[in-house]
Amino acid sequence: MNNRRRRIYEGKAKVLYEGPEPGTLIQHFKDDATAFNAKKHERFEGKGVLNNRISEYIFSRLNEIGVPTHFIRRLNMREQLIREVEIIPIEVVVRNVVAGSLCERLGLEEGMPLPRSIIEFYYKADKLNDPMVTEEHITAFGWAAPTEIDEMMAMALRINDFLSGLFLGIGIRLVDFKVEFGRIFENEMVRIVLADEISPDSCRLWDIETKNKLDKDRFRKDLGGLLEAYSEVAKRLGILVENPAPRPKGPVLIQSK
Repeated sequence: MNNRRRRIYEGKAKVLYEGPEPGTLIQHFKDDATAFNAKKHERFEGKGVLNNRISEYIFSRLNEIGVPTHFIRRLNMREQLIREVEIIPIEVVVRNVVAGSLCERLGLEEGMPLPRSIIEFYYKADKLNDPMVTEEHITAFGWAAPTEIDEMMAMALRINDFLSGLFLGIGIRLVDFKVEFGRIFENEMVRIVLADEISPDSCRLWDIETKNKLDKDRFRKDLGGLLEAYSEVAKRLGILVENPAPRPKGPVLIQSK
């Protein structure tokens, strides 16, 4: 099926194909896990299924509360129908707790709650390792207009409020997350919408009781149990997962009693 469709773009964890109608794309979730700008790479069978379901659930809920997104509907276990957008080449990161690069850059201890949520911008450029940039850079180089930056920041904070509450209700702390936005052109109007995905690939999620990491840090830090962690997030969100566990690749010997 994939061979007959026109591939528009392939990223580290997703492939975009031409959609069935103009202005639509099919977003396919791969099983690949990458870290350190793809220097570390592994496949986890079933990861794409879990991320597809988790992202579908979150985007559907955000649509319900009036956050505009590119998500239309899920098509199957690995794919969703999305609106085609012009991606703004900026990753917007919202941080609630000190983790990741914030520890290294500022010499802070992991797990320290931040005095308030912090928004950071990173330029989407794999060759440059997605460098951190300021609003000055974004406007000077024409990546986004000042009004678009304001809109992205307001939306990111709204998403943060909603997701923090959602995860808190199932015993998970939303430490930080990364989102991307895109432009949709409607007549003379340009709308900014949430694009890409929201999943344990793009969030740091810690169990409130045990402090266990339920996100891609399990892969980055060689902690193991990546699929189990993603499955746990899906289970707590109440998502029915058809195929959460990886299937054995060869024939299985069934012991007779």
